Amino acid sequence: MKELEIIQGGMGVAVSNWRLANSVARLGQLGVVSGTALENVLARRLQAGDPDGHMRRALAQFPLAPMAERVIDRYFLEGGKAVDAPFAIVPMFTIDPDPALIELTVVANFVEVFLAREGHTGKVGINYLEKIQMPTLSSLYGALLAGVDYVIVGAGIPREIPGALDRLARGEAAELKLHVEGGGEEVQMRFDPVAFAGEKRALQRPRFLAIVSSSTLAQALLKRATGEIYGFVVELPTAGGHNAPPRGKLQLNDRGEPVYGPRDEVDLAKIAALGKPFWMAGSCGNPGRLREVQEAGAVGVQVGTAFAFCEESGVDGQLKSQVLRGLRDGEVEIFTDPAASPTGFPFKVIEFEGKLPGVDAYAVRPRTCNLGYLRTIYRRDDGSVDYRCAAESVASYVKKGGDVTETEGRKCLCNALLANVGLPQRRPSGYLEQPLLTAGDDLLQVAGFLEADKDTYGAADVVDYLLAKV
Repeated sequence: MKELEIIQGGMGVAVSNWRLANSVARLGQLGVVSGTALENVLARRLQAGDPDGHMRRALAQFPLAPMAERVIDRYFLEGGKAVDAPFAIVPMFTIDPDPALIELTVVANFVEVFLAREGHTGKVGINYLEKIQMPTLSSLYGALLAGVDYVIVGAGIPREIPGALDRLARGEAAELKLHVEGGGEEVQMRFDPVAFAGEKRALQRPRFLAIVSSSTLAQALLKRATGEIYGFVVELPTAGGHNAPPRGKLQLNDRGEPVYGPRDEVDLAKIAALGKPFWMAGSCGNPGRLREVQEAGAVGVQVGTAFAFCEESGVDGQLKSQVLRGLRDGEVEIFTDPAASPTGFPFKVIEFEGKLPGVDAYAVRPRTCNLGYLRTIYRRDDGSVDYRCAAESVASYVKKGGDVTETEGRKCLCNALLANVGLPQRRPSGYLEQPLLTAGDDLLQVAGFLEADKDTYGAADVVDYLLAKV
């Protein structure tokens, strides 16, 4: 199979949605859906009435019909919920999740990949975060049921994912060791396809790509991974979303952003010497950069920001227009926030004239953790495990043994990222969750896709531009 030069990045929660991935795959490149929080995405789309019927059409193709029917019965609302009504709560993952949550997660990942693959013969991938571990095995199985071609994982060291893919593709039970602060007895998540589906299914094993920020990490993964790594996405700190922290002591520039230096540069010769296909990510959204990295041995580039604000992406239409107008008027900039993410990793945010969208409303948001994707599992003094998030109530976090300094400046990314795609939760107090948009450092280049008489652009415009001869 010919290597694809462009990987469309798997962004946010449903920014890289099935529509975008489907469009890019039709254009002969790798379309990627975000696998983050898909159980909440599907549940909310159904509660919004599924106006175009796409969710229900995909659910009708799920191979275990009673499960799909249970999801529809639980969440679908004909005509959609009232505007001022909250979305029904989806349970948070724990080390012993509710069976209904496992069903919803498998089904949701199937739906997104099925729709992304529908109607063409192109290639589709799904992107997961190593940091978000508890839903991973059930998410992977749903994606495999839909025939996903690539699985891409970053935000950590995904050493065990390749082996899990091997086992799930053979219809065997897979296990995943969880990160637990405080040590103690090993804690694992387990998913058994036979117990789940009542039968053993042999499925296509997708190609696995690990997102890395250094040749050292790439080498370590090749030595220690539990299964085959097909290749790498080498991500620079100019990429959107979460960035790897700078190596060495953290220093901030005059704007309060982390400073990256020579130790953070990637040795492409060492990456190429590993003999695996690799793609570069981070400020790679132009044809000159594509040719440059190919000359250094890369297959191509992974591009997120340029696709994030095209017509097919999942970003809420009003927010998308706000960003594009801001770009034209020179009112938009990127800030690498060292504190926003509960993970403690730097996180890039879009600012309008030096302010975050919705920042005034966000300042009065009651702190709580009600989605839980970025929680940390920790060991209590009595040996049991519990969960905490640096964006939850400060008193609650400290009571759970967390350091109060780790709560400073933290924001609830889980709720904000769902708000980015038009699925904000309304709290019992009436508070509507606010968006927090992210993009890479090359966001300003997106203005170049807007012709004088156009306010939007499509995924095809991005692909055509990237593949143009320079």
